[in-house]
Amino acid sequence: MTHAVPGRPRLGAIARKIGGHLVRGLAMIWVVATISFVIIREIPGNPVLGQYESLIQKGMSPEQAERATAVLYGFLPTGNLWQQYVGYMGSLLHLDLGRSLSTPGVEVTTLIGHAARWTVLPVLAGTLLSFLLGVTMGVYAAIKRSGKLGDALALSGSLLHGVPVYVIGLLLTAIFATLWPIMPSGGPVDVEFVPGFNAGYIGSLVHHAVLPVVTYTLASYGGWILAMKSNVVAVLGDDFILAAELRGLRRGFVFRYLARNAILPLFTILALSIGMLFGGSIFIEEIFNYPGLGLLLVNSISSRDYALMGGTFLVITVGIVVANIAADLLYTAIDPRVRSGGAA
Repeated sequence: MTHAVPGRPRLGAIARKIGGHLVRGLAMIWVVATISFVIIREIPGNPVLGQYESLIQKGMSPEQAERATAVLYGFLPTGNLWQQYVGYMGSLLHLDLGRSLSTPGVEVTTLIGHAARWTVLPVLAGTLLSFLLGVTMGVYAAIKRSGKLGDALALSGSLLHGVPVYVIGLLLTAIFATLWPIMPSGGPVDVEFVPGFNAGYIGSLVHHAVLPVVTYTLASYGGWILAMKSNVVAVLGDDFILAAELRGLRRGFVFRYLARNAILPLFTILALSIGMLFGGSIFIEEIFNYPGLGLLLVNSISSRDYALMGGTFLVITVGIVVANIAADLLYTAIDPRVRSGGAA
């Protein structure tokens, strides 16, 4: 009789788990793509249809105008919603998000890829910094919760957690770009530097990224410190902590073991936060004039750019789905209790 080794799940169980995640993830992506397709095309003011009618007024036949707009924008301006939906899904199967309406002839994937570069730097850096800072301070806030240090840390988390991100961004801009102008007020890089791996360009990138990164870090810090403090306080009451102290284990060992168990639930939230970075931070990108995905989405909505709106929504959805899968698999890998349960 074969017995499963505790803490080491069978390969079949892992494969089934990953397969189930992939099926659910693909289903979620399809649902979001369908809903966004319908909602976007119900928005008043169809620029493609307007272009189609303009070409007819200039002397083209309906068939010629339809072919011209289809070549230019990537989908038919006429026909019922079902016909457009079938064409849209067929394009998605070929990983074709269509062409932008506001920038005729340019692929949506090209615009999204360009914007993603400016989103990843401030949002990813801010997420990781806020996580590390919040988790560390959350442990000390819990350990020192009966003293002034614990109260001060908890108060800082509560205050920052309640302040909207755009307020933090505007305050930092007013202080460090206006009253004390040591930081640039906007833009991702100075225009005089030639893009490339050179000291001037990289230094300008870092200089311009300081305020957006600090804004995102401060806006997210409060949630991390409060969550970590709550988890540590809960773990402090567990029997294994008391048993470790009664056995005379070193305080440093107990501290590390305590932090490790308290931080486990936060890894799921961290993975989801990283997945959400594909949506960027609209307020941060607007305040600091960062041409990222959030600002791209806002501009696509204002210009009724159907293809770009749908493509951006889809990229955000894929990022969140992948983050969910990664969070679940990561939690299974780092928590032996989950591994043992999955192998049973």
